[in-house]
Amino acid sequence: MLITLTFARVKPNASKMNMKLIWGMVMLLTLMLFSACDQQTDNVAKEFVSVKGQRFIDSQGRQLILHGINVVNKDPETGYLGHVGPGDFAKFKSWGFNVIRLGIIWDGLEPEPGEYNEEYLKGIDEMIQWAADHDLYVFLDMHQDLYSVKFSDGAPEWATITDGQPHQTGEIWSDAYLISPAVQTAFDNFWKNTPAPDSIGIQDHYINLWKHIAKRYADNMTVIGFDIMNEPFMGSEANKVMPLLIQAFAKVLVEKTGQAPPPGEELMMMWSIPEERLKVLEMISEKEVYKSVIDGIYEVNAAFEKGPLTAFFQKARDAIREVDENHIIFIEHSYFTNMGVKGALQSLVDENGNQDLLVAYAAHGYDLVVDTEGIANPSMDRTELIFERIAESGRRMNMPVLIGEWGAFGGVSPEYTPVAAYIMNLFNKFLFSDTYWAYGKHMEGAPYVTEVLAKPYPVKTSGMFESYNYDFESGQFECQWLESGSIKSPTVIYVPDLERLSKEGLKIIPEANKIDILNIEGSTAGYLIIPSLGRDANRSVSFTIELGSNEEISLVKQMRRN
Repeated sequence: MLITLTFARVKPNASKMNMKLIWGMVMLLTLMLFSACDQQTDNVAKEFVSVKGQRFIDSQGRQLILHGINVVNKDPETGYLGHVGPGDFAKFKSWGFNVIRLGIIWDGLEPEPGEYNEEYLKGIDEMIQWAADHDLYVFLDMHQDLYSVKFSDGAPEWATITDGQPHQTGEIWSDAYLISPAVQTAFDNFWKNTPAPDSIGIQDHYINLWKHIAKRYADNMTVIGFDIMNEPFMGSEANKVMPLLIQAFAKVLVEKTGQAPPPGEELMMMWSIPEERLKVLEMISEKEVYKSVIDGIYEVNAAFEKGPLTAFFQKARDAIREVDENHIIFIEHSYFTNMGVKGALQSLVDENGNQDLLVAYAAHGYDLVVDTEGIANPSMDRTELIFERIAESGRRMNMPVLIGEWGAFGGVSPEYTPVAAYIMNLFNKFLFSDTYWAYGKHMEGAPYVTEVLAKPYPVKTSGMFESYNYDFESGQFECQWLESGSIKSPTVIYVPDLERLSKEGLKIIPEANKIDILNIEGSTAGYLIIPSLGRDANRSVSFTIELGSNEEISLVKQMRRN
């Protein structure tokens, strides 16, 4: 449903009450009328999303902010399908999302060497079509946790070569990366491309699978790209990491207490017990202290990112480009870079040695309280450092940044709201795109969803962003961009609740004679569609969402005071 509003100058003595009444009637009409026609945010057909420097670009040259959510089924008992339906995708659109990071599982795709599961691929096709039906882009994420279906999810058993090493688990699921010889050896064999039972290297199998997928979706414009591997892990080289971290932490203890640190075994034990781990994290909550600890593992991590990981991504890129030159390749840093270690990942190149410009950095960022009872109380210093360093890597590689995973709250507590708001403000500051980890049916009505994830933001801008911000406390939204006269398509701003949009606070500079308001069917959310001026100009838009007082906003205020 599209309604055009034409604005005329109002005499200075015009009644504010009359203006509110007029605006209220417009909003009422906007929400009552609906149409069965296509619900595109503008009248231009969707084409391939591209990349220009550090920006995502649509086919009309507009800068995109991609904002969405992870969707993945890790359960082999269900065939890795059946967890979502069309109604979920309608919900995603009403929340303002425009992209889905859709998890796919190697075990489901290639259950036997070289044999691809067409039924699973058809299920993926169906979800991509649901996304297309609701104006959502998709990028495919080859997901793994602890490498294999034998330990969690990911590789099939035939591609899990452990050399007979035992599997060990810890108090937190991810501890197995650091303590399980089986998990580490399986990764070692992947990076070495150890032959599978059919004598073809397991890494070659993985890349051949990606080539098969890329060919299948080469002409699909809903699919914007391929996330080659979720959270790559270095394997047994990780055994060098914990001693370095413990050594650096021991120095922190000496500085803070003035006493000799306990033996290394005791410090390791502190890390292995969740309650003690939170005490350790409290001691390294300040940014400079935290840097002094994690910077000690930079060389080990950089050797993996510059070496085996970049080589693997390059190999995957070369195979995909044989069948697909239109889709973005998303590359991720290593598992340890998630926590703020300075990144060393390298750009990918074409056959002439020039940078492949159709590549994006799908970084993940989690404070170390993730998956613990302390998740609602992260260190803001640590969190800020994580995303500052991700931004640095994006600039170094000259790639757009999409935070492929963040959050992982796993519940609906209002305590998560200020944490989500803080992180989202960092994303706004750095102009990151993002996909929240991860969708679950429990999220319906959760405060961090309705008050933070469903935020106002510039979906498409007729030029280059300079900045944008949404104040979760006051409801004030501001966006500035350099409009290009060569771009004729409009700027599109998502508004989570048109009923709460204050007409008196809506300002567009230079003034627009009209704007269009497009309601998202079945919700009170929608879009402001601001026509292009047809000339180069500095432009801005600002408005206020009337929030009222509620517990979540109070939590945001409390967080800022602290």
